[in-house]
Amino acid sequence: MVVDSTRKGKRFPDSMSKTIPIWTCVLNRAILNYRSRMCAIDKPMEGVKSSTQNSYTNVQESSKWDSCLHLPLWVPETEKVRIQHNIDRWVNQLETSGADIASISSLLRKPLRPLWISQKTVIWLNEVPDYNSWDFTPIILISASAASDIYRQKTSSEFSWNYIAGAGDDEESWARGLTPSLFWNDVYDLISSGPDLCNQKVAGIVEKDRVYRAQRGLNAPQVSLKQTKLGSTCSTQIQDRPLDIVTENGTGEHLLGNEHTISWLGLTNLSVCATGYDFKESDVDGILNCDQNQILCTLKDPEAHLHLPIMNSKFDRFSLQRNLPSALSFAKRHLKEGKRLAVCCNSGEDISVCICLAILISLFNVEGVYDDGKSFEDRRITKLDLRQRLIFVCKYAVSARPSRGNLKQVFNFLAAAAAASL
Repeated sequence: MVVDSTRKGKRFPDSMSKTIPIWTCVLNRAILNYRSRMCAIDKPMEGVKSSTQNSYTNVQESSKWDSCLHLPLWVPETEKVRIQHNIDRWVNQLETSGADIASISSLLRKPLRPLWISQKTVIWLNEVPDYNSWDFTPIILISASAASDIYRQKTSSEFSWNYIAGAGDDEESWARGLTPSLFWNDVYDLISSGPDLCNQKVAGIVEKDRVYRAQRGLNAPQVSLKQTKLGSTCSTQIQDRPLDIVTENGTGEHLLGNEHTISWLGLTNLSVCATGYDFKESDVDGILNCDQNQILCTLKDPEAHLHLPIMNSKFDRFSLQRNLPSALSFAKRHLKEGKRLAVCCNSGEDISVCICLAILISLFNVEGVYDDGKSFEDRRITKLDLRQRLIFVCKYAVSARPSRGNLKQVFNFLAAAAAASL
C-alpha cells in the first residue's frame, strides 16, 4: 500500500496516476525479458522472434505474465500513447543500470498491477475476491486528498491549521527531533496537550529519549533550535554532540548499542556506516568521518583518521563538492595500500554514501576492482555511471538514501574532473 495526497481539487497525485504505474510496467517487462532469456538458455522456445515487441507478445501468451501499461481512466489517451513509446527505453535503462532483476524475478510470483483507492471509492468487502484468486500482485494506491466538492462545502476559516504541500518530506524543519516511534508512543499525550503546550511536550519527550539512549551508550543527538528570519517560528537542527553520559564495563571499554552496523561494499575494502558505530582496530584501518562532529577515534595511527565536517545540501549547496578532493586523496592513500576504509556520517545513509560513490567512480573500474583511477582517465562521466554505482552500493548498504542535492554535487564534481583530464 502507498498513501499520498496532492493539491486541492485534485483527487490523485501524478505519482499514483503515472509514476508508479510506469514503474510497475517497467519492472514487469524487465522480469519478462529476464525469464525469456533464461528460458531460451535452458530450452529454445519455438515461435519466439528476436524483436523485442514480438517477444513480449509470444512469451506473454505462454507464461500469462502481464506486461501491459495500466493507467487510470482519467489519464488522456494521447498521454498514454506517449508514455508507451518510452517504456522500452526505460526498460533498457533499468537493465543496463546493473539492477538485480534476477532477485526480483525469483521473489515475484505474479506481475505487478496498481489499484486506485480514494475517499470517493465505494468497496463492498463481501464482493472483494480472495487474494489468492487474483492473477496479479496488487499495488494499492490510496489517495488521502479530499474531493473537490468537500472543499466547496468548507472554507479555510473552519480549519485551525494551514496545510503546506510537501511539508512531510522536510520533517527536520518542523518535527523538532520527534521520530515516528516517539510520536506513536506518546500520541495521546501529545494530542491532549493542545496547541499551546505541544512544543513543550515534544521537547520533553525528545530530551527524555536522548538521556535514555545516552545512559546506554547509544547514539543520542541533541536538538538545537534557532530562530528564523521571521522570528516567529523555529527551525530544528539535530547535532551529534559528545554524550553527557557514557557507560563503561569493568575494563573501561565504552558500551555502544548494536543498532549501528558497518556495510562493506563487496570486495572493495570500502564500507559505509553511521558515526555511532563502535570502531575497532580489527574492523578498519582508516576512518573518513563526514559528520559535523568529531568521533572518538580508537585507531592508533593519527594519519588513519580524517574529519571533514560536511553539511547537508539543504544548508550548504556546495559543502560536499568542496570536500570531495580531500576525501578522494585520503581514500586513495589508504585503498592503494590495500587498507580497509570506513566512510561514516551522521546517519550512514546520505553523505557517506555519496562519498563512496565518488570514490568508486574515481578509483575503481566497473567490476569494482581498484585500478588507481585509470578507468576514470580520458572518459566522460554520465548519469548512467552514477546510477550504476549507486545500485552497486545499495546492494550492500540497504538503508542508503542519498539526497538529490548531494548526488548532484558528486556528479558536477566528477564531470568537471573528467572534463579537465581530457
